[in-house]
Amino acid sequence: MDIALPIITLVVGLIGGFFIGVYYLRKQMTNMQNDPEMLQKVAKQMGYNLNSKQMQRAQQMMKNQNVPGRPAGGGKGQKRKSK
Repeated sequence: MDIALPIITLVVGLIGGFFIGVYYLRKQMTNMQNDPEMLQKVAKQMGYNLNSKQMQRAQQMMKNQNVPGRPAGGGKGQKRKSK
């Protein structure tokens, strides 16, 4: 019993932390697609300098990824044929 309780606590903490992290990340992504300044800031941190046309395109791409009822892959790309 002395060993089981810390292990159970660790597992519950890891699972809880994972779900809290996913929730936080989704919330930040939603905020980012609505706020061009935040998107520009993230792009600069990654080493990109986006002009206004690229910024609009990035926002549109992020909005399209969050459309409900659409497949996760987007379904737009063509599948490659194996040789």
